[in-house]
Amino acid sequence: MSMSGYLGINLSDILLDSELGEEAAKKLLSSFSCPLNPDVEYFLHNTAIEFTKQGISSTYLIMASYKNQYVLTGYFTLANKIFCIDKNGLPNRTWRSRMNRFGQFDTTIQRYTISAPLIGQLGKNFTNSYNELIQGDELLKLALNKVREMQHIVGGKIVYLECEQKEALISFYERNGFVNFGLRKLDGDETSRLSGESLVQMLRYM
Repeated sequence: MSMSGYLGINLSDILLDSELGEEAAKKLLSSFSCPLNPDVEYFLHNTAIEFTKQGISSTYLIMASYKNQYVLTGYFTLANKIFCIDKNGLPNRTWRSRMNRFGQFDTTIQRYTISAPLIGQLGKNFTNSYNELIQGDELLKLALNKVREMQHIVGGKIVYLECEQKEALISFYERNGFVNFGLRKLDGDETSRLSGESLVQMLRYM
């Protein structure tokens, strides 16, 4: 995967490469730093390899050209997700029509259940100011392009993510076409790395 000078590498390709393998992957991932979001950093350092090996999610490392070599400038993680949406949580009639096509409605609890790609992690690498080599909008665009590739094969039009209750984050995703539909209370193991008590749940129609 390449775009405007960026190189996207699936973490699984590094793990399966006979000349690289897990040690090379760990060395590369350890160079990632994201002080603005400890959860994003923790996932890449401690969880990404295991989730990749188990097939739980796919992590894509975004490399940018810097001084005649490629350096890790950011990453995103995609997974399949089944989630529920309250009927009253949808912003308008257009979204209700979309849910009727892509989700299943349970009349007893007045909720839609839908399966869609999840952008589980998205972050830039602040080591050596490599974060300045890519804009957040560009990194998200790369993630959305990969989602489109997935949906071209298996179908679907919805993409899902969760973010902290920070105005700058919410505005960033809204600017990129996402709508807010609810909150999810933090799990016990998330509270040490994420602020607040809940995550904002957001959708985008592709």
